[in-house]
Amino acid sequence: MKLATYKDGSRDGQLVVVSRDLSTAHYATGIAHKLQQALDDWNFISPQLHDLYVTLNQGKARHAFPFDPAQCMAPLPRAYQWADGSAYINHVELVRAARSSEVPQSFYADPLMYQGGSDDFIGPCDDVVVPSEDFGIDFEAEIAVVTGDVPMSATPEQALDGIRLLMLANDVSLRNLIPAELAKGFGFFQSKPATAFSPVAITPDELGDAWQGGRVHLTLQSTWNGRKVGMCEAGPEMTFHFGQLIAHICKTRNVRAGSIVGSGTVSNKSVEVDGRKEWPKGYSCIAEKRAIETILDGQPSTAFMKFGDTIRIEMKGKDGQSIFGAIDQKIAPLQN
Repeated sequence: MKLATYKDGSRDGQLVVVSRDLSTAHYATGIAHKLQQALDDWNFISPQLHDLYVTLNQGKARHAFPFDPAQCMAPLPRAYQWADGSAYINHVELVRAARSSEVPQSFYADPLMYQGGSDDFIGPCDDVVVPSEDFGIDFEAEIAVVTGDVPMSATPEQALDGIRLLMLANDVSLRNLIPAELAKGFGFFQSKPATAFSPVAITPDELGDAWQGGRVHLTLQSTWNGRKVGMCEAGPEMTFHFGQLIAHICKTRNVRAGSIVGSGTVSNKSVEVDGRKEWPKGYSCIAEKRAIETILDGQPSTAFMKFGDTIRIEMKGKDGQSIFGAIDQKIAPLQN
């Protein structure tokens, strides 16, 4: 099943069901007005949404209309929780290696995670508005899940059962603000502005055998200013699967329906080519590209994003069709 939220002038938008091929949609008003409604009463509402989904895919929905990603808000325009992990330790290794810093052994057993702002997500085609280019604007291509209720002390296996939906994310980072914030010892805040999510959120069954053990075994594509810079494999090198990330949160508290948990930057290891390291699958954020350049050449050469730059993040199935629709955004200045 594929779900989206259309803009209607309200904070939370209007829930729509979207066809598998992303060509048509149908308002879910007779079933649930908002996605959070469905998540709060998932066992009762989701079968009704699925029936509409089947009818839509059969071409029999009477009031279907062409699906337009530009009309989408984030599937959950605001959420009770947005917790972003760093599940791809290769990303951490690269960033640390670039500044000649060791990765603590605990990082391989205990996930890194921060709690981001969840009151103001942006849609997949909305501009990324930033006050200044000097902040070091970076995209981060990620996968995220939306949970149902997951109880305190849940195991990773139990946590997997709490996953309701999956999405793609652009977890925008302002890199030049990060060092001063981390130096305070209290984590990210101003350096993590509003996050964008894919046009549609999907139930795990839509991925078929690409969804295995809490990991998505498909390629995440990142295209910066029309140039494909990342074709990163999301599955094999994900150190902590989504069940482990959710269980990490659940150690001391309940996770409630409508919580969003991110994977962190999707990252792949290097390969040896003629005695030199190369990263043929590219990168899912500019900070990683700059870390690679520092490791190879002693200094970074790729600049962060500028106003007018574009970023497109997408994942396609084995049939070549877009699964979530694309995050397709432009960097724009704040208009005072």
